[in-house]
Amino acid sequence: YIDHVLALLPFEPVAHQKLGGPPCTYVGHPLIERRELFRSTQEEAQRRSSEPPILLVLPGSRRSEITRLMPVFGETIARLKQIHQVDFDLILPAVDHLKSEIEDLAKSWAVKPRLIFGEAAKHHAFRKAYAALAASGTVTLELAMAHVPMAVGYRVGAIEGQIRHFINVPSVVLANLIIGENIVPERIQGACNADHLTNDLFPLLSDTEARRRQLKGFDRLDQLMAIDEGNPSVKAAEIVSRYVIK
Repeated sequence: YIDHVLALLPFEPVAHQKLGGPPCTYVGHPLIERRELFRSTQEEAQRRSSEPPILLVLPGSRRSEITRLMPVFGETIARLKQIHQVDFDLILPAVDHLKSEIEDLAKSWAVKPRLIFGEAAKHHAFRKAYAALAASGTVTLELAMAHVPMAVGYRVGAIEGQIRHFINVPSVVLANLIIGENIVPERIQGACNADHLTNDLFPLLSDTEARRRQLKGFDRLDQLMAIDEGNPSVKAAEIVSRYVIK
């Protein structure tokens, strides 16, 4: 039996209401409490607008993700450099436990990424980055909060790929779901290939309509994710306390 659902995403209470679910309140996503980590300082903002632009590549934090995505992400980066003649500073925020695997997979890349480790280094890179190529996941919401335009790709195993056909959602990118508009391009399974990802990412590396559209959407995201007062932890605790006292 469920007394109350504490929602992390602003569209969830309406969905619960439509489905006749239990009371549901948007308490705010935990990232709201860390929003300052994604706000650029004046120096970081200057680096963001300087040449060459910083391009982040984020192939995931699980071994299965990097195994499936590193090759296609590497090919995408190569095409940007070789076909489109784009110059950029490539940074790959990595997790410590996958360091050797990532280094091995990156050896064949035409453009070698600079690997960084740790949350502090990752957030610092987010605050300076001009664009990103990312795996689907919470990191896409972090990038949106940091106002970093992105292209998203994802591949799963055969069984998970079949299950996906039964899930009726317009997007797997959290920012798209919250805004209610697919401003961030996403390529899943077979569509996650270098042709599509290059076409999605290339326009984000200069001042284009595609880039401006994402940035405007991220401004809306900030407003939609805001809560009236306090922070998510306090708001959640207040609701829980009502039922504990009962």
